[in-house]
Amino acid sequence: MSEAPANFRMLHTMLRVLDLDKSIDFYVDKMGMKLLRRQDYPTGEFTLAFVGYGDERDHAVIELTHNWGQKEAYSIGSGYGHIAIGVPDIYGLCDKLGQAGVKIPRPPGPMKHGGSVIAFVEDPDGYKVELIERKAA
Repeated sequence: MSEAPANFRMLHTMLRVLDLDKSIDFYVDKMGMKLLRRQDYPTGEFTLAFVGYGDERDHAVIELTHNWGQKEAYSIGSGYGHIAIGVPDIYGLCDKLGQAGVKIPRPPGPMKHGGSVIAFVEDPDGYKVELIERKAA
């Protein structure tokens, strides 16, 4: 298939998280997303929380999956890259995130080979989130 049909669209990306409350704090309180829905599945012993910047009807979101019995941190693996989020003031946001205790392995600045101003932060499980400065038009 060379072209996706018009009714295809990205729905969500799922991340397994060790501490759901810490992950919700990161994505909602620190990154400004909304908690769109959260549901426990007692028979499967897991909870799903969906977060994002807009309604799931027309925005891709992140599904945070918490398996109740998980005690060890998940291995992120070598295949995972990062989530990318466009932000209007990358320096101000990184200052705020740093003050809130968020790890910033790559502080904001221009890309090494020119182009965008970027930074990388880590969520509580060590997943990388790339911030890309996108000035308002």
